[in-house]
Amino acid sequence: MTADTAQSLARLAAERVDHRFKGLPPDADGLTVAELAGQRRNLFTGGFATPVLALSAERLEHNLELMETYAARHGLAFAPHGKTSMAPQLFQRQIEHGAWGITLAVPHQVRVARAFGTRRVFLANELVDTAALRWIAAELDADPDFELICYVDSVRGVELMDAALRDAGATRPVDVVVELAAGEGARTGVRTETECAAVADAVAGTRTLRLVGVAGYEGEVPKADTERVTAWLRRLVALAADFDKAGRFTGLDEIVVSAGGSAWFDAVAAVFAEIPELSLPVLKLLRSGAYVSHDDGHYRKLTPFNRVPEEGALEPAFRLWTQVVSRPSAEQAFVNAGKRDAAYDLDLPFAQVIRRDGAERPATGVSVTGLSDQHAWLATTPEADLEVGDWVGLGLSHPCTSFDKWQLIPVAEADGTVVDYVRTFF
Repeated sequence: MTADTAQSLARLAAERVDHRFKGLPPDADGLTVAELAGQRRNLFTGGFATPVLALSAERLEHNLELMETYAARHGLAFAPHGKTSMAPQLFQRQIEHGAWGITLAVPHQVRVARAFGTRRVFLANELVDTAALRWIAAELDADPDFELICYVDSVRGVELMDAALRDAGATRPVDVVVELAAGEGARTGVRTETECAAVADAVAGTRTLRLVGVAGYEGEVPKADTERVTAWLRRLVALAADFDKAGRFTGLDEIVVSAGGSAWFDAVAAVFAEIPELSLPVLKLLRSGAYVSHDDGHYRKLTPFNRVPEEGALEPAFRLWTQVVSRPSAEQAFVNAGKRDAAYDLDLPFAQVIRRDGAERPATGVSVTGLSDQHAWLATTPEADLEVGDWVGLGLSHPCTSFDKWQLIPVAEADGTVVDYVRTFF
């Protein structure tokens, strides 16, 4: 950890707890985050108010270790996507667990990472915003240790980047990778290899940009399955080889080939293992991000570890604790968390456990059927033992839209002891 990173994280620990942060104990107002963490309060008996989102300390560490091991085993560099958590404390832990750097999606996220000393950023998006490019040029010029790689996917985009960087007086070129689209009708990216070459030629015609490789996102492959994803990844590798053969990477130390979301990183590992010997070493850069907290829904179903269980298993680290506030009938109950608190873009939350008088048991016969802004609708069958005042622990689906609803998230050990607080910046 650099001194700048340590100082920035120390400022987070010195922040005062107050009404801005949902779920934290009201009597903690005025304490610093470090002071509150030092009290090691219990999530269930220490004055926390429902709803409150918590991260499992043990599962968080397990996931960090698992992906570090996975990347090393497969010879991959790892730049986990930081948009998932937007939590500099987790960025730092990912880096301490071997990450090459952090992937981000938009300039604001890069600013957050830089404010906390992140040295390497992979910007997995096109960037043509003049103000953002001016800021990035200044960051690169001011800090020779800062490395940034950015997508390009059109000649027009290259022209706009070049104009903005020339106007900014940039002295260091911005490293770029040509983004290969995942297929017709997919998201961003260059559709054909011929067009990729045209974009690369446009980059070569500037002094403000430097082509360092190729990249893309296999999660956008239409009707994705192992065969289609593998075929697209081989196209990406072939594009890198063709560019290398054409001498497009002369003068570099390495060639960047990057892909990898959270659903197909096993295919990425397999195809990247096939990359032929090129004129330079290849940085095989994986960018999966949802692993850090994993989930109880979408990614639990999609994780590649379901296909390769011998490589390990991620563990869902989130739980949203809510309280029953209404039990109007034997078939229905309401808890005090809704769309403002829980991810719902991919799946509704899942009722998992009930706590009453310090005892915890499975939420048998309880299911979430809908969300209002501040309530979850529960359906209850005859075997459900649920009363007003009970705490109900909900599992969540989609980490990216779980983190972004909470600014300060308790990290709790299995017995409920809160040992840390994670600050997010969305």
